[in-house]
Amino acid sequence: MSAVSRISARLIIDLAREHGFALADVTRVMPSAHTDYIRNWLAAGKHGTMTYLEQHFDERVDAGVLVPGARSVICVADVYRARPGDLSPPAAPDSPMGRFASYAWGDDYHKVVKKRLFAMCDALRNRWPGHTFRAAVDTAPILEREHAQLAGLGWIGKHTLLINTQLGSYFVLGQIVTTLAIDDDDEAMAFDATDVDTCGDGGRVGDRDDHCGTCTRCIDACPTQCIDPAGYRMDASRCISYLTIEHRGMIDQDLHAPLGYWIAGCDVCQDVCPFNQRAQVNGQGSDASDAQINGAPARHVVPRADYSARNMSLPLLDVLNWSAADRQRAFTRSALKRAKLDMLKRNALIAAGNYLKTRDDDALHRRVSALCDDIDEPVLVRETARQVVAQMNRRDM
Repeated sequence: MSAVSRISARLIIDLAREHGFALADVTRVMPSAHTDYIRNWLAAGKHGTMTYLEQHFDERVDAGVLVPGARSVICVADVYRARPGDLSPPAAPDSPMGRFASYAWGDDYHKVVKKRLFAMCDALRNRWPGHTFRAAVDTAPILEREHAQLAGLGWIGKHTLLINTQLGSYFVLGQIVTTLAIDDDDEAMAFDATDVDTCGDGGRVGDRDDHCGTCTRCIDACPTQCIDPAGYRMDASRCISYLTIEHRGMIDQDLHAPLGYWIAGCDVCQDVCPFNQRAQVNGQGSDASDAQINGAPARHVVPRADYSARNMSLPLLDVLNWSAADRQRAFTRSALKRAKLDMLKRNALIAAGNYLKTRDDDALHRRVSALCDDIDEPVLVRETARQVVAQMNRRDM
């Protein structure tokens, strides 16, 4: 770029700050460095039944194919949760409750993030007409974590999620792919958009380097052992988030016990991460603190009110009695709309079986048994109920 055409990433960062993102920065468009690995991962079936990952492969590994002429990717992050323990339901509840992953406790992050990305795109088009700006949140074929790491928002940890040294990993990502050439010659150091005036290095704090070290807490804690022993790779077909939300068939009985009480997603690998334990993130409405970022005082980040917890867990008996209308009401504003009613009942049945291993609950036991032969229920629900009852009967022998 010539001196006249250089567009500072700081302009983009300031815009992201105005729209309330916790982290933001820019990276250049380039083909993925992991193209061969992703192709082999798919060929090995590690993606389970997520066949959509096989589609638009060329676009997925090169944002320049997704948006012809693209020069830059603007990466942003929204923090959705405070530190573990601030708002966590018990892992072993006294009453039969099904647990949700914390990203789904509040409003649908797709809508929360995309609304503000669209507003950013409008502002960018007004300033630079003639350029393309395409917003993406999770659903477009783009390697969001790789771009976020290149932009300096964090590094991809051993659990394969993005981690920021100051904020941990409880955040969701968004991108704007654009034909605008944005200057990142100063090594695009990730920006804490909540407190630009007090951050060191002009408000940009780089976080690309891997800080996992010898830690294996996420690997050791994973209930289904879906993370490779060496880290950084995973078998998604064994991940609880995949099994409970993406997988639409029967769940292998060997995986029933590891699912515990999770009925939609899982937080285990994040909950045990040391960077989340000490993350500079407070609960909604918390006061600022004297935390340090790059040696300069910075405020703790507060998750947006949109992510305030509404549904951290639900009674298993209620879910097992749900109608389609009940599910619709429960998830009207949630990111869990992807999980169909029969899948949620399947998950709740498995959780109920795990609960009834060590506790008595006559009403729950009766409902599980009744679902075995309820012709009004889908085959998935009836067959799972039969598996759970058979497991309980074997334990009682």
